[in-house]
Amino acid sequence: MPHACFHSPSRSSSVPPPPLFLPFSSAFRPSHSLPIQGIPSSSMSANGTSSAPSRVSAHSHIRGLGIREDGTAEHQAGGFVGQTAAREALGLIVDLIRARRMAGRAVLLAGPPGSGKTALALGMARELGPKVPFCAMVASEVYSAEVSKTAVLAEYFRRTIGLRIKENKEVFEGEVTELTVDEADAPHGGYGRTIAAVLVTLRSARGTKTLKLDASAYEQLQKERVAVGDVIYIEAQSGTVRRVGRSDALVGEADLEADTYVPIPKGDVHKRRQVVQDVTLHDLDQANAKPTGGQDLAAMMAALGPGAARRTEVTAKLRREVDRAVDKHLQSGVAELAPGVLLIDEAHALDLECFAYLNRALESPMAPVVVLATNRGWAPLRGSGTPGGAHVVRSPHGLPPDLLDRMVVVHTAPYGLADAGAIVAQRAAAERVSLSPEARAWLAERASGVPVPGGAVDSATGVAMSGTASLRYALQLLAPAAILASVRLGTTPAATDDTPVADSNAEASADGAPVVPLQTIDLCDVEEAGMLFLDPGRSAAAAASWTPADVEMQVASTASG
Repeated sequence: MPHACFHSPSRSSSVPPPPLFLPFSSAFRPSHSLPIQGIPSSSMSANGTSSAPSRVSAHSHIRGLGIREDGTAEHQAGGFVGQTAAREALGLIVDLIRARRMAGRAVLLAGPPGSGKTALALGMARELGPKVPFCAMVASEVYSAEVSKTAVLAEYFRRTIGLRIKENKEVFEGEVTELTVDEADAPHGGYGRTIAAVLVTLRSARGTKTLKLDASAYEQLQKERVAVGDVIYIEAQSGTVRRVGRSDALVGEADLEADTYVPIPKGDVHKRRQVVQDVTLHDLDQANAKPTGGQDLAAMMAALGPGAARRTEVTAKLRREVDRAVDKHLQSGVAELAPGVLLIDEAHALDLECFAYLNRALESPMAPVVVLATNRGWAPLRGSGTPGGAHVVRSPHGLPPDLLDRMVVVHTAPYGLADAGAIVAQRAAAERVSLSPEARAWLAERASGVPVPGGAVDSATGVAMSGTASLRYALQLLAPAAILASVRLGTTPAATDDTPVADSNAEASADGAPVVPLQTIDLCDVEEAGMLFLDPGRSAAAAASWTPADVEMQVASTASG
C-alpha cells in the first residue's frame, strides 16, 4: 500500500500539503488484533470510572519546578524539596526555550546519585506544558546487537520531537448518551461471536444522532476509555475517535477519575471543526513503515513467529521523506513544532561515536531539548583509547571538550537531614501511608546517608561500611514497612478508610480532596524492614565477613541439593 504522505500528486502553494498519516485502518490499528467479546466494566461503565487503582511511580508527585513569578524557587513546591539553585537555573533554561534561544545547546545535570537529576528533568518538561513529549533513556541502551548506536539515539530524538497538526475536518461531535455493541456469529462457525458494529448515540445542543461504526472503532473506544456521559468527536473520513472529556451536566455525580468537564457541543452533531492532533516524528515513522498485514490466522501466526519481535531500524530514507512532509506542513502553517525533553542518564557511558552524533544532532532545527545526567567527576572518555585499553583520555564528567562547550551545566547537591525528612514525608503521602514521628526520623537519618553510630569502618578507606544508606534506600522501605504494619495490626493494605486521618504527612490531591493514608507505620515496622532489606554498606560488610571455606561449603551444599 503506498504511503499517503509520499505519493500524493503535486499541488500548488495555496493548497494544503498532503496528510502526514496513513488511513487509520492501516496506520494505527494493529493488524493482529482480535475482537474482544463484550465491553469490560472497568473501561466502559456507565459512570466512566475504573476499578483499577492508579499506579504510584518514582516521580508521579512531580508537578513542576516550583518557581515563583520573580524566578526564585520555593523551598518545597511542585513536588520538590530543596535543590533551589538547580531549580532556579532550570527555570531560566525554560524561559530560554520558550523564547527560542536555546538552539544548539544542551543541559548537563551533574550531581551525586539520588540528588534528583531525573526529577529535575521531568519537572522542566512539566513546566513547558502538558503536551510536551518527555523521554528518558539510559546511555547503555545504545549498545544493542540489533540496532546501531546512532539509530537508537535517532529514534529517541524523534520520540521527543512533537508535532501539533491543525486541520479542518468533517466530524461528528456530541455527548455519548448510548453505547451498544452489535455482535454476530463467528464467520467460520463454532460457538464464538464477533463484533459486527458499534452503535453510538451522540447528543449536541441542536439534537441527537445515532452512528453505526465499523468493528474497528471498538478498539479505539476502549483505548480512549469512552463511556456514557463523555463528550467525543469522530472524524467522518478516517473514523478516528477522540475523547474530549466528561459532560458538565454530570458535575454533581461522584466521578473521581473525570479529569476535565466540558460543555455539550453547540450546533449540530455533524459539522466541520478544527481538529488538533499531537504526535511525534517517531509516530509518523512507525505509521509509514508499518506493514499492512492481514486479519486472518496466518497473518497473526506470522506476527508471533520467530524473529517477529526483533528490533529493526527505520531507514534514513523514510525519515527524510517524513521530514519533507513535515516541512511542507510547517511552511503552510497547518502544523507547528513542539520540541520535547530527552533525558540521557549515565551520559558518561556513551562513547565518541555517540558524542559525535549528538554534536551534529544538536545543530538540527528540529532538535529537542537534550538533558544529560551523570554522577561522575573526572572520568575516562569511552572510546578514546587504543583497542587494548591504553591511552584512555580522562575528561570532566566523561564527556569530550567540544560537547562540553555546548552544555549548560547545572549541579545538584546531596540532601541534608531536614530535606531528607521532608522528602520521606512527601513520598509517604504519595504512597498513602502515615508515618509516626519516630519512623519518620529513622528513615530521614538513612535517607541523608548519616552513618549509624557503632557501624563498621573499612580499614583501607576509612568509610563506614555498616549503617550507611541513601535516599533511594529509605524510600524503598516505605512499601515493605506498610505490609509489615498491616500484618502487625491485622489489617489489609489495600483497604481504604472513609474517615479522614489527621496526619502532618497527608497532602491534598489534585482535586483538593484529602488523601487518606492506607496504613500507619511505626518505628518497629521500618526497623524490621531495614533488617530484612540491607543497605549497600551493611551488605558489603556482610560479604566481607565471608571466608572462602564458607563460600565453598555453600556451593557444595547447593550442588548436592
